[in-house]
Amino acid sequence: MSRRRRLGYLFKHASLRLAELTGPALEPYGIDGREFAVLSVLGVAEPLSQLEAAQRLRIDRTTMVSLVDALERKKLVGRRPDPGDRRRNIVELTEHGRETLDGALRAVDAAEEAFLAGLPEDDAQLLRDLLDRLIG
Repeated sequence: MSRRRRLGYLFKHASLRLAELTGPALEPYGIDGREFAVLSVLGVAEPLSQLEAAQRLRIDRTTMVSLVDALERKKLVGRRPDPGDRRRNIVELTEHGRETLDGALRAVDAAEEAFLAGLPEDDAQLLRDLLDRLIG
């Protein structure tokens, strides 16, 4: 099997190509891909603790704390004690965070569409479905 057909190679280079599109798309919103991921997870209906958000993103607690700290400095998220458990912090999007996420979602959607533009629509959806099953 040639090096170009190995999954590691294919995933790495596909990821780099997607990052080349999403990075610049997120720049106007003052966030990067990791911060976008955190905002996306926090943008769900129910409030999440830092730990719950970290678990959903599959990142360690220390990394999550530094990401939330950075987003808090940008006034995109706020922390508050969980009324049911004082040891937990709930992290929520601020109004500015919600507006940023809304714009960033549209920008990332356009970047992903550009990334998949070389595929027929059915193949693009199949790729998404297969990747979702693999990481499921």
